[in-house]
Amino acid sequence: MEQKTREKSYKQMLWISMISMTMMFAGLTSAYVVSKGREDWVSFDLPGSFYISTILIVLSSISFVLAKRALMSGSQSKTTLLLAVTLLLGLGFVFFQFSGFNELIDAGLYTTGPQSNVASSFLYVITATHLLHIFVGILVLAWVLFRNIRGKYSPESHLGMSLSAIFWHFVDALWIYLFIFFYFIR
Repeated sequence: MEQKTREKSYKQMLWISMISMTMMFAGLTSAYVVSKGREDWVSFDLPGSFYISTILIVLSSISFVLAKRALMSGSQSKTTLLLAVTLLLGLGFVFFQFSGFNELIDAGLYTTGPQSNVASSFLYVITATHLLHIFVGILVLAWVLFRNIRGKYSPESHLGMSLSAIFWHFVDALWIYLFIFFYFIR
């Protein structure tokens, strides 16, 4: 019974954290929409690297689902491989996000300083805040991968992997929301 209570508590804490993160991003995107009415608002296209990073994060969620299925079928080696793929795709997402920041700078769009504008500053702040959550997800993924290599997960005992999968899918869905938001609300 104690294990079930522990699992329920951890899941509740994770959901409360994700709800608070959702509220934070709702506030940031709401402020973006309100600021869009300013006279000094500058519209711009999203960097091409953001499109690539979006594909990578979606693929990472798919590989994580496959990793969990492999675990539930008892294949530790396949689980390890798919977790490693998920981690690499997550790192690829981060790489292309920073590449996108470089594209914005090359286009003359800065976060701060005399050449900055409200629109690009919002984009940097919101995407950098999302990246912070991705970094946490990557650390958790690395930990889950390490624990799986050591044989700590099984079809009967996989709480850490399940919680990390929920969080990873959350940051994936959050990025998709942000990408669509920035794509249509310029």
